[in-house]
Amino acid sequence: MPDQNPSPASSPAIRPWNAAAGAPLTPEAFAAWVDQRIAAHQAALDRLLAVTGPRTPENSLQPYDQAIAELASAGSQVGLLDSVYPDKSIRDKAQELAQKISQVAVQLALNRDVYDALAAIPLDNLDPATRHYLERTLLQYRLSGVDRDEATRQKLQELQEKATIAGLTFGRNVQENANTVLVDDPSQLDGLPPDFLAAHPPAAEGEHAGKILLTTDFPDYMPVMTFASSGDLRRRMMLAYNTRAYPQNRAILLDLLHTRRQVANLLGFSTWADLATADQMMESAANMQAFLDELAEATREGAQREYAMILDFARSQQPGLTQIDAASRAYWVEQYRRSAFSFDSQSVRPYFPYERAQKGVLATAEKLFRVAFRQIENPDVWHPSVTAWEVFEGDALVGRFYLDMHPREGKDKWFSAHPLIPGVAGKQLPEAALICNFPEPKDGNPALMQYSDVVTYFHEFGHLMHALLGGRQRWAGQSGIATEGDFVEVPSQLLEEFFRDPALLATFALHYETNEPIPAEFVHRMNRAGAFGRADWVRTQIYYTTYSLETHLIPPDQLDPDQLLKDLYERFLPYQWIDGNKMYASFTHLVGYTSNYYTYLYDKVIALDFFAQFPPADLLNPETAHRYRQTVLEPGGSIPGKQIVEAFLGRKQSMAAFTHWVAEEFETVS
Repeated sequence: MPDQNPSPASSPAIRPWNAAAGAPLTPEAFAAWVDQRIAAHQAALDRLLAVTGPRTPENSLQPYDQAIAELASAGSQVGLLDSVYPDKSIRDKAQELAQKISQVAVQLALNRDVYDALAAIPLDNLDPATRHYLERTLLQYRLSGVDRDEATRQKLQELQEKATIAGLTFGRNVQENANTVLVDDPSQLDGLPPDFLAAHPPAAEGEHAGKILLTTDFPDYMPVMTFASSGDLRRRMMLAYNTRAYPQNRAILLDLLHTRRQVANLLGFSTWADLATADQMMESAANMQAFLDELAEATREGAQREYAMILDFARSQQPGLTQIDAASRAYWVEQYRRSAFSFDSQSVRPYFPYERAQKGVLATAEKLFRVAFRQIENPDVWHPSVTAWEVFEGDALVGRFYLDMHPREGKDKWFSAHPLIPGVAGKQLPEAALICNFPEPKDGNPALMQYSDVVTYFHEFGHLMHALLGGRQRWAGQSGIATEGDFVEVPSQLLEEFFRDPALLATFALHYETNEPIPAEFVHRMNRAGAFGRADWVRTQIYYTTYSLETHLIPPDQLDPDQLLKDLYERFLPYQWIDGNKMYASFTHLVGYTSNYYTYLYDKVIALDFFAQFPPADLLNPETAHRYRQTVLEPGGSIPGKQIVEAFLGRKQSMAAFTHWVAEEFETVS
């Protein structure tokens, strides 16, 4: 970490990936870097506990916050390298170091002396942000069990450390177990776009000579599930994708759920879900269930209508078809959209070559948030494909970010934003990274993206801007994405909606061969087609959310994760279940979001309410955009989420925009 009071524009501190001073990172140098961070963390706590006079924010909360900043920075960057570093020995070391950092974090969460010191700070006369920080910190301490007896705290520490190891192992198993699918007959690839076929020739030699090798990475998986006319190939791909890390993660998940339940019970909660919502906007597992029930009822009829329309269409193409199975869902939705809306999602792919799409996302964010991005020449990063960027407001440097955007062996196969360094006003710049798996331009291949890929890019960039623009707080513990967990997805889901604007898309969606902008009519058809299936999307999210909730409500010794997966699928979704689906074994949100996956739906309601405040004819309207940035993003975690909502809307959140959004799909369907 930089010195206590560096200029915000100072050079970046040594990062773990360049800790070896230009040489390749070694496990030993990596461990030494972490030890330095932990030592700085402990030194800050020692200063806190050495105070003898009255407790104040300056002499007690300040050193605590410095300790938190050191630990957060170390944990985030170690987690990053666990996900992305090309050398497996470093990824293995990262997992070991992540356990070490977690142990330190658990010890801090159960440190009664630190809690007592912070609790002794008078709340009177504190500014609102400081008061919120202190009150929330003390609540989280109590939810960790700091006020329990010594024996209970020791048991909680053991259980939390056990849960950390289980979660890390679960994620690593998913990361390093990408399955493959072999195609003997090239005709099985019928329906896939020409650039996909060109990128997947039969192997010329080796054990797969004459065969086409597909992976479960997203650049292979999504096109196959969307476009491949072979039902057999789609089914094989789906099962390959949904059996990653199976069977090993089944036992790990059950053990993790058992550990979490023990923690909850020791803290006086009947289930983990009750504990996990105690400091969230949702407030309780009962409120979560009521919210899900409301959405399920509101979307039941629409989802049934969608399925009936798709099934009728599929029968017209395949007489005698009685139902559509889970592996054919995306394919038949695509085929129906082509027929009903004159929209073929392949037709817009030429307008989204990766490099232009990236420029478009960055340019949109620059204009919307009044910042400028400058790419760093020859950055010192963890892989040659990674780019590094600086964020400016005028001449002032205000943040940095990294883009690691393409799949490779050993890299995390999901899409996520990683806050790396919490910003502190006047002292330390915020830094963050995007980890994605979009197709990579190479060997003359422009890496054409599906429009859903571009939506995902907008989504993740929303997280990134929250981390950076919210990263100028007095307190590191309130920096960036430090809101309640169930507000985290609001900025990302709001930015998705900007993708639907024809004028905005025309600024960057240029045909990779002709350089012509995407026609507005294409965008209108794309939006109409994209609107179809929203009720089904909501119910799919309810399915995932209910699975996350139920696995944390059912006693682990009574839980059959396979049967629950099938039962909930058949309760919420009309498509035919396919035996062999072990989705839960690679559902890493069970580790990160635990029982609280509801946040995607909850935040979608808020995000759509927010988006409705932007003028439809002028989405980049500077007045609204500035108010959004100032009211929603810049506070970071310094204001409770519900206050952020009311500050931007001028009222409490409403379901009206969400209800209209779901119903919109049928407005243009005859």
